[in-house]
Amino acid sequence: MSNTRLPYGELSPVAYENLLSAYRSLDQSSLGRRLVELIYLRVSQINGCAFCLQNHAATLRELGEETHKLDSLAGWQVSELYSARERAALAWAEAVTRISETQAPDTHSPVEMT
Repeated sequence: MSNTRLPYGELSPVAYENLLSAYRSLDQSSLGRRLVELIYLRVSQINGCAFCLQNHAATLRELGEETHKLDSLAGWQVSELYSARERAALAWAEAVTRISETQAPDTHSPVEMT
């Protein structure tokens, strides 16, 4: 973990275990690990977490994601590299991450991702 981040797993072990449980659930969901990791990477870009950026990008590379697709993730809205499913997932993830600005509108419902 980065020296600039608090050891949240030690400071709040119950909350951290619940976070890990959510991660495990998403990994086993019908979304698929590649899409989930793509969402994690985009949220990490928004949140500015260098540790998370490195980890999720490395995982996506291990899963076979193309480098040029990862390089263009911040501009996914104008890139032709992303499928309709990925676009829906990324739009929803951004809306939830920026909830104070977006109020997570129904137009970015998770139902659109199926």
